[in-house]
Amino acid sequence: MKLVCTQKALAEGLATVDRAVPAKSPLPVLSNVLLSSEDGRLKLVANNLEMAISAWIGADVADPGAVTLPARLLSDFVTSLGGGDVQMALKPGTKTMNLRCGRYEANINGMDAADFPAVPSVDEGTRCRIAAKTLRTAISQVAFAAATDETRPVLSGVLLTIEGDELTMAAADGFRLAVRTATLLDGLAEKLSVIVPARALIELSRILPDVDDPVEIGATPNQNQIMFQYPGLMLVSRLIEGQFPDYQRIIPQKYQTRVVLPVSDFLQATKTASVFSRDNSNIVRISATPSGDELTPGRIDVNASSAEMGDNSGLLDASVEGDETQIAFNVRYLRDALEAVGSGEVALEITGPTSPGLLKPVATSGNIHVIMPMHVSR
Repeated sequence: MKLVCTQKALAEGLATVDRAVPAKSPLPVLSNVLLSSEDGRLKLVANNLEMAISAWIGADVADPGAVTLPARLLSDFVTSLGGGDVQMALKPGTKTMNLRCGRYEANINGMDAADFPAVPSVDEGTRCRIAAKTLRTAISQVAFAAATDETRPVLSGVLLTIEGDELTMAAADGFRLAVRTATLLDGLAEKLSVIVPARALIELSRILPDVDDPVEIGATPNQNQIMFQYPGLMLVSRLIEGQFPDYQRIIPQKYQTRVVLPVSDFLQATKTASVFSRDNSNIVRISATPSGDELTPGRIDVNASSAEMGDNSGLLDASVEGDETQIAFNVRYLRDALEAVGSGEVALEITGPTSPGLLKPVATSGNIHVIMPMHVSR
C-alpha cells in the first residue's frame, strides 16, 4: 500500500471517523481505524460494532492495499503536522505504516485489515433521500429527548418512520416527547418504521454539512441496520429491536389555556428561573393570566424558589387565550424544548396543572414538544 494525500484532508477524514472509535473495547482492532484504497481514493473506517463511520478522501494511490492503525495515535500525529502532502507506505511483509510529511516521519505499527469487522451492506434495501440541512435540523429538534440510560432500550432510540414522501422522528424518555415531521426529496413506496439509537443520529448531525445536498437513507432488507450516505461519508448503525410506545396518545388534542410569546423572551426567563430551581428539583412554575381588557396584554410569570436560596419572578407580556392557570415543569426539559424550537414565537398549550403541556412553534408546523408536569404543593 502506497499513496499520497494532503494533511488537511487526512486530518479531517480521521476526525470524522474517530466518532465511531470506542473509548474501551474488548477487541483491540476496534481501537484502530481501517485504511484502504478504493477507486483511487483513501477510505477510512471506524467501527464500534453498534455504529460504523466511513469517510473517503482524495489520494494519489500508487499501490493499493489495506491496514488498520491505532486511531488516536494516527489522528494525533497527523493533526500535529503543519500541512502539506503526507506520503504513506506500508512496509513490505509487515503491518507497519511509514508516514512522511516535510521533515517529519513516523512508523506506526498496525494490525491486519482482515481482522477488522466488515460494515454491513445496505445495497439491496429500501432507499430514499432528504436534504442534509433538513435532516440535521430534525435530529437537533428530537434526539435530545431520548433516554440516556439503557433501562428501556427502545427509549434510548429515535423512532424513524418514512411513509410516502414524509419522514417523522419521535423520541421520548418518559418525561417528555419530541416529534418532528419533514418532507423527503424522494419517498418510499412502502412504509418504513425503525428505532435508531439516538447517539448514532447525534453523531450523524455532527458530521453532516449544513447544506441542501441530499443524504441517502437506506435500511437492510431485514431492517436490522440503517445507512445514511452523503458524498464522501457514510454512517451505518444497528437498529434497536422492540416496540416504541404509541406516542400519539399522549399528545394533547385540546387545551384550556394557550400562551403565545417570543421564544427568546421565554427562554431568557427560564434561564433566570433555573438559577433558583437548582436546589428544588429543577422545578419552575408558570402562571398564565389572560388580558383584562383590550389595552392590557396578557402575561405569564415564570418563577422558581428555593427554601434556602430564595426565589425569583419573571413577568412576560404574552397573548393568553382561555383560563387563568398555573403549571410546573422541570426547567431543563422546558429549556431543551425552547432551544429546539429556536426562534420566532412559540405556543404553550395547557390543559391543566396535572396534564402534559404542549410546546410548538407558531409560524411552522411539524415540530411539537410534550412535557409532563411536575406535581408541587401550593
